[in-house]
Amino acid sequence: MEVLEAIRERRSVRRFTEDPVSPEDLAKVLEAAQWAPSWVNVQPWKIIIVKDPGKKEALAETLLPKNPAAKGLIQAPVLLVLVGERGKSGLYGDSFSTDKGDWYMFDLGIAAQNIALAAHALGLGTVHVGAIDHKKAGTILEMPEGFEVVEILPLGRPTFAPKAPPRKELKEFVTHETFDGEQWTGGS
Repeated sequence: MEVLEAIRERRSVRRFTEDPVSPEDLAKVLEAAQWAPSWVNVQPWKIIIVKDPGKKEALAETLLPKNPAAKGLIQAPVLLVLVGERGKSGLYGDSFSTDKGDWYMFDLGIAAQNIALAAHALGLGTVHVGAIDHKKAGTILEMPEGFEVVEILPLGRPTFAPKAPPRKELKEFVTHETFDGEQWTGGS
């Protein structure tokens, strides 16, 4: 599968079959995270693989009310919990380099999207689950000081292929030279 095809066709999957994720496929998905770029290559992430049904239920209980991914966290054969190390990304020396501060969320977002695209290319599905009680999830996973649960990615075989939601036209968010510059209409 080509990269642009995977980007266009990947969908948020919240319902999974009972089929297990093979060790080979899990390794490929994790390798996709391994190769994600990060601020000066600090790779401020840790990934916790959760398969235990009791722990999956406990993590599902950390979701904010009405989060549509709750059943998926229990159904999916594997949960990948992405954890960020605070105070490591966005630094040159001992101080943050930009007014954005710690970049671990940015770095983990890239790693998470690599996981989602690799999963899709392998016929697996996932969804970015970030609307959770992060502190409670950290307690369940025995998180040490300095680390933060960022998101949970349930991983498994989708029960169906969700349809693509509508997308903005490029001209709605691409301009030339300045924020209010000429809208992009294609070409150069």
